[in-house]
This record gives sequence, C-alpha cells and structure tokens, in this order.
Amino acid sequence: MREVADGVLQLRMGFVNLHVVVTDDGVVLVDTGLPGQAPAVVRALAEARKAVGDITTILVTHQHMDHVGGLAELRRRSDARVVAHTLDVPVITGAEAPALTTVQKLVGLFVKTPEPAPVDEVLTGDGPVPVPGIRAFHTPGHTPGHVSYLLDRGGGVLFAGDAAAGGKVRPTPRAMTDDRVAARASIARLADLDFDVAVFGHGSAVRGRAVERFRDLVRRGAPG
Repeated sequence: MREVADGVLQLRMGFVNLHVVVTDDGVVLVDTGLPGQAPAVVRALAEARKAVGDITTILVTHQHMDHVGGLAELRRRSDARVVAHTLDVPVITGAEAPALTTVQKLVGLFVKTPEPAPVDEVLTGDGPVPVPGIRAFHTPGHTPGHVSYLLDRGGGVLFAGDAAAGGKVRPTPRAMTDDRVAARASIARLADLDFDVAVFGHGSAVRGRAVERFRDLVRRGAPG
C-alpha cells in the first residue's frame, strides 16, 4: 500500500491495482481484485490503520474478474454500497455469464469464478456518485459498462480503471478491449477533463498534469 495522491492509496495485488480513498465519512474502495484476494485487502487496510468496516462505498470500474473478484466478500464484511454501470451489472450480479476472450478463459483455469454480488447504485451515464467530490464518467470500450471516476481533490485524481494502462512515461490503451473504436473515444473524453494524477487498474500511476499525457495519446492517435 502506498500513497499516490493525498489520501489516495494504491494496493498492488499481483498484476492488478486496487485503490483506497480516505474521506471524512470513511473509506472508498475502487475495485476489489481477483477472487480470493479479499483477505489480503483487509490486511492491507489494517496496515493503513483502517478496518474493513470503514469501507462505505465500493466503486466498480468494470465487470472483469480481476476487478470484481473480491466484491461479494468485501461487501458482505463491510456492508458497503456497491456502485457500477448498468451495462456491466448483469455480469457482476451473475444474471449473465461474461463473454470471455481466449486469454481470459485460460486465466479462468487457474482462478476461481467471481462470486456474484449485488449492486446497490446503478449508473446509467455520467454524474455524481454517493460520495461527495467524486463523479463517474462512462468510458466504454474495454467493456460496455466501463466507468472511470474523477476525485475532486488537489488538482484532480482520475481512476481510469482499464480505460488505459499506466506507465512511467504515458498511459497506453488496454489490451483485451471489447470495442476499440469506443475505447479510443473514451480516452479522448478523459483527455477533455482536468486532473493532475491518474491511476489505473494495471501499471504505474501518472503524476504531474497527467491529463496532458492523455492529450498526447490522443494527438498521437491511440492504436486500435
């Protein structure tokens, strides 16, 4: 667990990042990692002098197993409200089976299927979430219901999820994307926002006018 912005902690769980936002009203968790990683999240919170019961809200960026794997258990243990986009909700709740790529099917041979979890707040577009200072932006492409979240703190902190991957120099488009045209449009949408720090589901945080790195990606033409 390390602080990547004021009150924003990044927890790297193997190849995926989770993020913790400390607020006056409790802890906001952005994504929950792979199945079976919930106990490690609880231990990491304890190292940060927080408890699982401090989690008030879990913001889901999208329905892939490495982002919702611990959702059901962490919601059960914290009684936190879960926020996700309507287009990804059926997979998260178990009403529909996910459409898996070949790579995801191979990963599924070694990783348990995520336990279905209820969603308490269903997003249908852009707008505020039930946490003061955080807005949701529908950024489809990687999945139909992918959402990025913008925290109004400091110069702005973007939780890009898998709309892009992090990197020391610049963000890059993500692999295993459902709709590459939509993904490029979503990166362009994010480049129109204003934020100083960007964090990602995979890869390193980008700090210091991070939005300019997104704008540079758009100017260069995000690969399809």
